[in-house]
Amino acid sequence: MLNFTEYDTRLAAYAVVLDDQDRILLALWNEVDPPEWTMPGGGVEFDETPAEGCVREVQEETGYGVELIRLLDVMTFAVPAGGLRVGTNARPFKGVQVLYEARVVGGELRHEVDGTTAEARWVPIAEVRGLPHVPTVDRVLDLIGR
Repeated sequence: MLNFTEYDTRLAAYAVVLDDQDRILLALWNEVDPPEWTMPGGGVEFDETPAEGCVREVQEETGYGVELIRLLDVMTFAVPAGGLRVGTNARPFKGVQVLYEARVVGGELRHEVDGTTAEARWVPIAEVRGLPHVPTVDRVLDLIGR
């Protein structure tokens, strides 16, 4: 068992945004090849709460302002040293992902410029499992009963 001082941790927060047309808002993560779909969101800055980081990240990646409705889940995963798909990790890594249900309250859909996502899109929920996506998407679909 590793002590918390022996591994690196990244806190990230993501929004699960559905619309009245049975679609979910996704962002195309471009740091992997081929790119994979994920929920909009990402790393929480040092001076932010997970909720603040989530709202900021959604705006950066999609152009939308969102209101967080409720906490859906907190997920964790561990990666051994050298095992990350992006970047390098000389030490073991623990990812902590906070998932919020959210709704759009403003803004206009657009793609992120010079960021870690290449596209933002409303995707019919029935089509999501057929797209290349990160494992967190499967957890979200389970949480929303799809």
